[in-house]
Amino acid sequence: MRHLNSAPETGKFYPLRRRDYALGFVQQLKRPEVPDANTVARHWQADEAMMVPGLLDLQLWRSEIRQSRLLMEQTLETGEVSPILEQPPYSNRLLQNFPLVASSFEEHDEQGIEKIYFDAEIDSAGERVCVAEDLWCKASWLSFIEADASLRFRFSFGIECLEDVAADPERQRWAGHLCDAIFPESAVITANSTINSMLQTVVGGVPAFVERIVYFNAPNGGAQMHHDVERGHDGVVYGQISGSTFWLALGKQVLMDEFISFVGNDSNVDEIERLLPDADARVELKCLSLDRQVLAAYMDEFDHELVEAMMDRSPLFARQLVEHGYGFILHAGDVLLMPQRDSDTCVWHSVICLGDEPGEALSFAVRKAG
Repeated sequence: MRHLNSAPETGKFYPLRRRDYALGFVQQLKRPEVPDANTVARHWQADEAMMVPGLLDLQLWRSEIRQSRLLMEQTLETGEVSPILEQPPYSNRLLQNFPLVASSFEEHDEQGIEKIYFDAEIDSAGERVCVAEDLWCKASWLSFIEADASLRFRFSFGIECLEDVAADPERQRWAGHLCDAIFPESAVITANSTINSMLQTVVGGVPAFVERIVYFNAPNGGAQMHHDVERGHDGVVYGQISGSTFWLALGKQVLMDEFISFVGNDSNVDEIERLLPDADARVELKCLSLDRQVLAAYMDEFDHELVEAMMDRSPLFARQLVEHGYGFILHAGDVLLMPQRDSDTCVWHSVICLGDEPGEALSFAVRKAG
């Protein structure tokens, strides 16, 4: 993969633009080889991201993928989700197990659009029995930027951000089934024998796909550098369903090495001054780069603007990571595996939509079933 800071004259290059920040251009010189299970396990155990190209067979799910694109477009147009889910084909899929019980327009959440609540019910001895309560699907904007139409549909249960979801694997399982009902193409991951075989080795048993998110990354959109560590989860499987995305993905310790090297490189002085015009901020940045333990703790804070400025808004830092092998271009059918062992070793990652059309993607946390 090749990265340029300015527009190239020739060749197939993708412009990198997220949330109104231009990060240069990338070119995919060649597609990576398909790794075997042992290679995947070795990278996972070393807390390294691993791309598996062309793994997903999307042909059987073309109509469902088209329907999901329509759901995204209708959500953008109306700012609502529940009226759509109350109509076919969603009402037919949900009727069997998931009665819609309530919805909320999330006025307290600036990024929230609507949260729709369901119970899970099964037929038992001629009666409808509730087996899991307070499941939900939440539609949200991915950023606060007006020009970014990126959406996500997140599936979970209980009190958001407060409840220990890992403590209740049964409700996690039913929240996953709710995702299956609304986005049946989820089966390209959950029923994929190759993915299941690869993950069985690294999680030590049959993998469960939990805390699911369905993304629609739009032009000028994507996710800033972050991690997905959550108690009880081993990592994340990301599958590109349509469209294309560019990723930077690397373990936290390596990311800190890259950050420290970037800040300490005299040739980046002008870039740092451009991103942090305040002299006091630059002094603080330098201090962070000189104390690894303090830097690690600062990165885990909710507000880590000094690090964010470099990692999410610097074309030079993006180029450095690409040149060192941490950039990935994913097209429809590709998979990215990212271990999330703990906050010290997890793979941090950022995403940028490539091209002029939004694309669908599945991002599922992984844990050992049971």
